[in-house]
Amino acid sequence: MGSYLNPGSKGFQESLNSAIYIDKTALIEKTNALINTRQKFLCVSRPRRFGKSMAADMLAAYYARETDSSSLFSGLCISRAVSYRQHLNQYDVIQINMQEFLSITPNTGEMLDKLRRYLVFDLTEKFCEVRFRDTDNLIQVMKDIFSRTNRPFIILIDEWDCLFREYQQDAQAQKQYLDFLRAWLKDQDYIALAYMTGILPVKKYGSHSALNMFTEYSMTDPGNLAEYFGFTEDEVKKLCADYQMSFEEMKAWYDGYQLITHTRDGAASCSLYSPKSVTEAVLRHKLGNYWNQTETYEALKIYICMDMDGLKNAVVRMLAGEKIQIQTGTFSNDMTTFATKDDVLTLLVHLGYLTYDSMHETAAVPNKEVSQEYVNAIRTMDWHEVIRSVEDSRKLLESLWAMDAAAVAQGIDRAHREISILQYNNENSLSCTVNLAFYFAREFYTVIRELPGGKGFADICLIPRKLHMDKPAVIIELKWNQSASGAIAQIKNRNYTDALRDFKGCLLLAGISYDKKTKKHTCIIEKVQKTD
Repeated sequence: MGSYLNPGSKGFQESLNSAIYIDKTALIEKTNALINTRQKFLCVSRPRRFGKSMAADMLAAYYARETDSSSLFSGLCISRAVSYRQHLNQYDVIQINMQEFLSITPNTGEMLDKLRRYLVFDLTEKFCEVRFRDTDNLIQVMKDIFSRTNRPFIILIDEWDCLFREYQQDAQAQKQYLDFLRAWLKDQDYIALAYMTGILPVKKYGSHSALNMFTEYSMTDPGNLAEYFGFTEDEVKKLCADYQMSFEEMKAWYDGYQLITHTRDGAASCSLYSPKSVTEAVLRHKLGNYWNQTETYEALKIYICMDMDGLKNAVVRMLAGEKIQIQTGTFSNDMTTFATKDDVLTLLVHLGYLTYDSMHETAAVPNKEVSQEYVNAIRTMDWHEVIRSVEDSRKLLESLWAMDAAAVAQGIDRAHREISILQYNNENSLSCTVNLAFYFAREFYTVIRELPGGKGFADICLIPRKLHMDKPAVIIELKWNQSASGAIAQIKNRNYTDALRDFKGCLLLAGISYDKKTKKHTCIIEKVQKTD
């Protein structure tokens, strides 16, 4: 059994042996449907540690000949599929991790030469009965094998995009690599299925993609594969129940990747969690930053400090909890070609630092863990005013709890003055300033903007999570060039407290206004006891 040809099931066996295993074998039913069709080329791109390599090991164990892996899949979801037996262990599988070859060679030419030689070694050793026309030519070797056996191959390529990440500026190396993949895979009868995974979608080279035969399943367009990479909400709920952890806290830390799947029945949203983060949190029984420990905040810092018009403004607004409209169509699927801030933000979506809503074409910071990564990066940059607002937010929240309206108004005044990049000329900008000023509230609260209640929408609601029910709930109404007392009256008259129908306990009503003439904020805070 070769190292790359029919590699066996050890990788998948290790997944099954792990303390936490989530059954994603239903993915196999999707790939079975594509075998020997015009749609047999698929590229799945997801952020690091989202289960891409584990899925490749699973597919290798299922499809590869020379082994019987039925005992591994017995009882798993795929074993109940109609196509299960038809494709089980029926193919010669080539599984390669491109990072392995890139790491042991000094340039692209030698990487591809070594890849060809290693694959030819495995193939000619296995198919020794075949008369080969040219054993120095990988493509011809595979053609000769297929001609003799009439059995097409399944190709599994992990980390397909590593060259684009490590040779970011070398256009010639990138072209050489894409040309190799195209010649090896495109229009070849010996391919039954070609499956690639990476962080980036297929690179657009010039006016077209060299690999335009691939169907993309990415963070911006996951197709019907969204649920198979990352943990779904139901899967996380079950883990929390099994390990006696708070799902509400887990959700605050790690939820936020909303991938939209389009079907005949319409669009559906799939909420995904980072498997690395959830697994570590459950096994350690401690919530914390785990996903971003696999790469330093320097990677994020490189992109958010780029000199792109409007980029800093967009990042600050998203850090404050806003969703930003972006266009993903001009992104070149690499890490260097940026024409606009939207290209930078689209890359951050693919890297996992933002989530993308394809229905509304908006991007946002997904969760507390990733938000902390932005704060870590910003601390080392010259965005001092943003960090001051974040650091002051603890004291501002304490002033709110103490009902010190003057201190709250002063704190928001300070945040307004310091975050000068925001166009402070409407209620939306006021809302952004207030949300960033209360950044620390996310430690205790679910923060909801424009929450429906009564006869309208409450601007900002702070709803304490179950582990923090000793804190008061808060409804904040904002007024631009109107009175804070009018904001309080609106909360009462429009019954915004109905938005917290399931909450009982201390509730603070805060009216915050901004006067354009005096350039000052005012605040009024009232306390009510909610009993129904």
